[in-house]
Amino acid sequence: MVLLLALAPLALFAKGRTISKIVLDAGHGGKDIGARGAISMEKDITLAVTLKLGKIFADSMRDMQILYTRTTDMYPSLVERHEIANKADADLFVSIHVNSTPFTKTKRIVGYKTVTRHHKKVKQPIYQTTTHHTTKRSGVETYVLNLRRNYQKQEAIGEYSDNVTEETGLLDENDPQTAIIIAQYAQVFLNKSVSLGSRIQEQFENQGRNNLGVKQLPLEVLAGSAMPGVLVEIGFITNIDEETYLNSEEGQFEVARAIYRGIRAYKADSEK
Repeated sequence: MVLLLALAPLALFAKGRTISKIVLDAGHGGKDIGARGAISMEKDITLAVTLKLGKIFADSMRDMQILYTRTTDMYPSLVERHEIANKADADLFVSIHVNSTPFTKTKRIVGYKTVTRHHKKVKQPIYQTTTHHTTKRSGVETYVLNLRRNYQKQEAIGEYSDNVTEETGLLDENDPQTAIIIAQYAQVFLNKSVSLGSRIQEQFENQGRNNLGVKQLPLEVLAGSAMPGVLVEIGFITNIDEETYLNSEEGQFEVARAIYRGIRAYKADSEK
């Protein structure tokens, strides 16, 4: 009996749950600028791409309800972003970000000075240190939640169990089998997130972008939502070529189209 209950979520989601509501999250915003490039800030790129993605859905998939965590230059906290998705009973959570690389430093000799050491005058080099924040690294990668924050995902599923289990009724927190069911849902959501991320990455690769794959991180923005979710790093703001591309109308629409097509492909797979 316990085994059957534990496997119920897997059977439920395998039978084609309709995807009709998506929350789009433009990373950062307001006081939180995110990464900075040579000509732009992450928060502005993520908002521009997110709004274009929403417009594509409005034009091409009108039965899909799109909600936003922000539509202006404001900063919703990570908890607020979770709450928007959970209270809306969304089917997917998609967060859009721009990648960056750490600062690096180089030293070079720019001259010499004479110093006295052990009663002898010697020449000592003068170094100049230069800090670099540019990279040749390029490409797109998608993140899903890893197990270090799985407990938080399970807490969200338990809190919003009326959304997650609407087909089978509310979970009873006093029933010891409930923890098993919630754990199964968390695993299902992880599998679904990987599938969604893979579909999105495939679309970027089809556009000729460098596919850096689907990876796992203990990201707070993905942990608190009671649904599958991904965070898409759409390029490197510290690569001047990608930064220029991501600031262009053409580049932003191409990025938005790749994410849209990835979600559309995932939706088709999920509803078979």
